[in-house]
Amino acid sequence: MASIETLEETVGRDIHATIPDDFRLESGQRLTATQVVGRLFGPDHAPLVVVAGGISSGRFATEWWPSVVRNGGPIDLGRLRVLAFDLLPGRDAPGVTISTTDQARLLTLLLDALGERRIDAFVGASYGGCIGLAFAVAFPERIGELTVISAAHRAHPAATAVRGVQRRVLAFARDCGREADGIALARQLAMTTYRTADEFDLRFSQTPPPAAGDAWPVCDYLISKGAGYAAATSADRWISLSDSLDRHNIDPRAVRCPLTVVGFTSDTLVPFTDSRELAAGAPNLRRLVEAPSIFGHDAFLKERELISRVLHDALNPLTALQPSEIAA
Repeated sequence: MASIETLEETVGRDIHATIPDDFRLESGQRLTATQVVGRLFGPDHAPLVVVAGGISSGRFATEWWPSVVRNGGPIDLGRLRVLAFDLLPGRDAPGVTISTTDQARLLTLLLDALGERRIDAFVGASYGGCIGLAFAVAFPERIGELTVISAAHRAHPAATAVRGVQRRVLAFARDCGREADGIALARQLAMTTYRTADEFDLRFSQTPPPAAGDAWPVCDYLISKGAGYAAATSADRWISLSDSLDRHNIDPRAVRCPLTVVGFTSDTLVPFTDSRELAAGAPNLRRLVEAPSIFGHDAFLKERELISRVLHDALNPLTALQPSEIAA
């Protein structure tokens, strides 16, 4: 049976930081939230790693990335402190124009609340990788290592095109009083970009449904993915965070910390050419990993062995010289 200490490290504890009254987004807007909320996992005094994921992620990193953030895992809760945080705006907040730099600034409020001037590493995947890049540019003195997975320095126009359709679906459904239906449809569309044609070909037959308009097998899968997603977000929140992804644009030359970049050749949202461009421009590139995957953009969630090896190589130096008591 796990010890009390181990259970506490795995479950974590919430951290709250007050958002100052004069805090303004780069757009000039204000957030309705008065706090940014994070969750801290792992043993006291261990190296501190920030973990951030896609726009549906949040502070419960052991739930949205359970193969990675766990005791004995690639991000080992027995040897590292891990800070994850809720992205703003929140589920029930009105939409705002928010940048990845704004999210990085909100993260610094949590770090200040913890009394931490510097993090040892930032591991970001998808939108979280964009936040990590923005953090490294805005606060170079506050970061050690940066690992970016399925993310780049800019939004690709092809990805913006698809996300633009999603935003228009969300706004249309919201304005028609069918917000939940719009969120479900937008989620279905999103799933077609997270995965690949090869995976769909392997998984789903083309057995025709009984009548025109009925769902094909692949459609049943997408419908199941959209069902209930309205409980996770609102149309306004999704529009804000989707727009934030498309506004993301930083200069790779400004990312001066040691950088590891991981990209997948099947990712249509973040083409590997952009990963290469980011790596080529970064002045302190540690490693560029190019990998095939049948899972496309979702490879950061599904390619567990590869992600495990990459993160072990990136984070092991943080704990290699630490005393064994940290893991006790």
